[in-house]
Amino acid sequence: MPAQLRSSESSPFARKCRVAVKHLQLEDRVVIEPAQTQDPNDTLRRQNPLGKLPALVLDDGQVIVDSRVIVEYLDTLAGGGKIIPQETDARFKTLTLAALCDGVMEASILLVYEKRFRPDREPHEGALNHQRAKIERTLNQFQKNPLDITPVTVANIGLACALGYMDYRKQYDWRTAHPTLIKWLDDFTAAAPAFIAATHPDE
Repeated sequence: MPAQLRSSESSPFARKCRVAVKHLQLEDRVVIEPAQTQDPNDTLRRQNPLGKLPALVLDDGQVIVDSRVIVEYLDTLAGGGKIIPQETDARFKTLTLAALCDGVMEASILLVYEKRFRPDREPHEGALNHQRAKIERTLNQFQKNPLDITPVTVANIGLACALGYMDYRKQYDWRTAHPTLIKWLDDFTAAAPAFIAATHPDE
């Protein structure tokens, strides 16, 4: 019985895992199972008490949570060293870059949440600017030092998913100030068909 990846089309963290599944050609071992985080009757809350996506439910009932842990499990399932280097220096460099990309995703989601979960109040500009500054500093770093396009790793998958999420939600205009990253995303998309295969619903 294949593992189940509890996912949603809109989550950038779930997209990162879906891209990994497709790139690693694990579709026969991992199936995508949609989840609704706002539905109290969804089994997601029993599988992951945080009620967050993604969650990977193994065939023995064990649940792996957090996209960072899931992609490492998927890499191991595919034989290891596929999207996370095995050599120590390269491994931790890649994982650090991937963590920066995760931080951009988190900040991007918080920009959405500030409006979505406070509909009765004006958005708190201080909070929004705090998150925007995180995104801007990190993208400025990637603008100056673009990630390699190949090989496909958890780092460049993460950056592509972060940029794709901002294009999808349009909560932060990253394109105006980061032309190098526009070309980078186009080049990565061409080099990693799995990224397009795991698009957001409106892309």
